[in-house]
Amino acid sequence: MRGLKTTIALLVVLGGLAGYIFFYEARREPADPNAKPRAFDQLSSDSIQEIEITNADGDTSRAQLDNGNWQLVQPVKADADDGVVGTVTSNLASLEVQRVVEEKPADLKQYGLEPARIDVGFRLKDQKEFQHLLVGDKTATGGDVYAKRPNEPRVFLISSYLDSIFNKAPFDLRDKVILKFERDKVDGVELSEGTSAVQFTRNGSEWRIAKPIAARADYAAAEGLLTRLSSTHMLKVVDEDAADLRKYGLDRPSLAATVMAGSTRATLQLGGKAADGGFFAKDAARPTVFTVEEALATDLGKDVFDFRRKDLFDARSFSASRLELRRGAADPMVFEKREEGGKTTWRNASGQTIDAPKVEDAVMRLSNLQAQAFQQTAHASLKTPVATATVRFDENKTETVTFGRSGNDVFASRSDEPGSARVDPAAFDEAMKAVDAMK
Repeated sequence: MRGLKTTIALLVVLGGLAGYIFFYEARREPADPNAKPRAFDQLSSDSIQEIEITNADGDTSRAQLDNGNWQLVQPVKADADDGVVGTVTSNLASLEVQRVVEEKPADLKQYGLEPARIDVGFRLKDQKEFQHLLVGDKTATGGDVYAKRPNEPRVFLISSYLDSIFNKAPFDLRDKVILKFERDKVDGVELSEGTSAVQFTRNGSEWRIAKPIAARADYAAAEGLLTRLSSTHMLKVVDEDAADLRKYGLDRPSLAATVMAGSTRATLQLGGKAADGGFFAKDAARPTVFTVEEALATDLGKDVFDFRRKDLFDARSFSASRLELRRGAADPMVFEKREEGGKTTWRNASGQTIDAPKVEDAVMRLSNLQAQAFQQTAHASLKTPVATATVRFDENKTETVTFGRSGNDVFASRSDEPGSARVDPAAFDEAMKAVDAMK
């Protein structure tokens, strides 16, 4: 009796196991019959700790993973480009054998594999020895490249696009960013050329010019400057450890850009022109001299006008809550926005309701007025203004712009900025017509 119970129990367990296997196999996706075998079976890019590449020119470079970041250690010590190295390691891990050409070739030279044109070595975590991929010539059609592993006799084909991924020079693997800083922590930038300087400050998302004048900065221009400094790459490395900066014009830099974040500073210095194009440059904190494109020098040498905010008003029709406008010596016209019964209304100084679209059109035309050019001093016409507009917006912000006219020219000045600006007279006249339509 006991034996029978044991037998039944074993049959139940066996049945359950069979059912599990059947259920598991039924849910598992079938293998792709067209899938190609991997050159390195079960290799994961995350397990690669070091790579060593000898390219087609015979240059050898080696990079190691250090605390999550790749470092170039041969032929020089420098930060590596994580993206480029990551492309190499991920393509090694996913490398497919397109077709086996010959299992036991008698002559590897015919494939460009003795010696190999390119040697890509990699070392895995907790291993001392390198594994290698040897890359030879392209096939006659150019669609594939001959390759093999040193410990296997067979020659196989890999896709031709991998040739450029694996054929890397030391410069290709190094980090080519010219200046490093944490963008979200930046609170200022200074551009200096000789004895002159333009300085910007940032508070939140607001940029202002601090030198040589106090004025609003154009947000896009200031942010574009940071993008330029953070994304521009070296053209080439000229001197890894420059002892004499004079021959590069860097003993007295022609231009300098300093990015500030609290007490930290990162400064890019530009020197003289290089014979083969571009400018010599260096990060003030590093000894390496490299070249950058000439366009960067043009961007850093821009006039302060290029960085000034061109809009005369910060207010917009949707953010304005009060408009006061004086035409010449006449009494001012005042309009205020109110929220009544869930509706937005505009009223004049007498409390009369004004057509909201008309007020919003006037504010929109005023806010669209832009400076075509700036001058350091206030134009004489502003002493007898033809119009003065004061706008309250964003609850507690107020700005005042005064307009003057001299012949066919219109000039404007803000109460919080020096000098004056030239304004499109046709746009100004349209704004005044919109204001008159509210009477």
